[in-house]
Amino acid sequence: MRLKNCLFVGCLSLMSLPALAETVNNLYQVREPVSGQTPDEKTRATQAALETLVIRLTGDPKAAQGPALAEVRKDPQQIISQYGYDAGPPESLQVDFDPASTERALRQAGLSLWGSNRPVIMAWWLNDATDGANLVGDGQASAEPLRRAAQHRGLPLRLPLADLGEQGIGNAKTLDGSDVAPLKQASERYGSDAILAVHAQENGGQWQGKWHLWLGDKMEQGSATGASSAELADAVLLSVSQRLAPRFVVKPGASSSMALEVQGMNLERYAQLGRLLEPFGGRLKSVDADRVVFDVSGSADQLRSQLSLAKLQEVPAGEVASAPIDVGQAPAPGVVPGAAQTPAPAAAQTLHFRW
Repeated sequence: MRLKNCLFVGCLSLMSLPALAETVNNLYQVREPVSGQTPDEKTRATQAALETLVIRLTGDPKAAQGPALAEVRKDPQQIISQYGYDAGPPESLQVDFDPASTERALRQAGLSLWGSNRPVIMAWWLNDATDGANLVGDGQASAEPLRRAAQHRGLPLRLPLADLGEQGIGNAKTLDGSDVAPLKQASERYGSDAILAVHAQENGGQWQGKWHLWLGDKMEQGSATGASSAELADAVLLSVSQRLAPRFVVKPGASSSMALEVQGMNLERYAQLGRLLEPFGGRLKSVDADRVVFDVSGSADQLRSQLSLAKLQEVPAGEVASAPIDVGQAPAPGVVPGAAQTPAPAAAQTLHFRW
């Protein structure tokens, strides 16, 4: 019981933790713009909502049109719980999909799924229009299209305050460049996992945008277009989701049982780790001093990507201790030893990480 009490205290400490991945709310709720409430328009918007949801959950733009989902496209109602209209603006059809039915249908179709725990993206977005350039700030009206696009694409998004100091950093030269250092330093106050830099320009009534995305030590880049700033925002975040998803989804049949050992634990870190391991069905195996062992199921590469969000480092094979853990050593402050020390099965792969 002592262990359960301590874990409860650890969960309370989440309020003081820096953001490192975030659970996306309303992941299975999709809004699609409509030009009326006619049956034909409802059918069109429902099909669009289905496609949006499938891309959110798989990161694959071709998945929704594949033959494996033909029956679902024919009758989307089998995975829909309710409909509703939102007056907007813009006026839209709100489609609530049933999570269990949807996941079952997608897995039966052999599709890879991305869970609701996703990296938080700090967006430095410069709108360069005919009336001047403006860094989009959290409290500005120009932030609303970005928030709608992020919700539409299932991504946690944060924006800067865009004060005078940040306006000097979020300029075209910085956002068009490949040096993330200035943006990384400016983003520290907000707590995020990834940094997105976008330079959006209006030209002849059309919008074009170049973007760079940094997550860990990897950088992605691309460009997008739209008839409006809102359409451009949706196009950019669609591209971003498609670049991120392959790092976190697991293909059916690619999962395996593994043991995960993490060193340097305390209660705050235990709360972080538990949240990150939810998509892997993490089950606590043992606790000893500042080490914990979890049984998990998934892809080793996906697990590595997920743990990188908490800045965990994998222990090189040559540094993994071959001797059994000394159960008599003093526990780290805030960590209670005592859970049954059941070793992971010898046949299971074991990954070793540390803070």
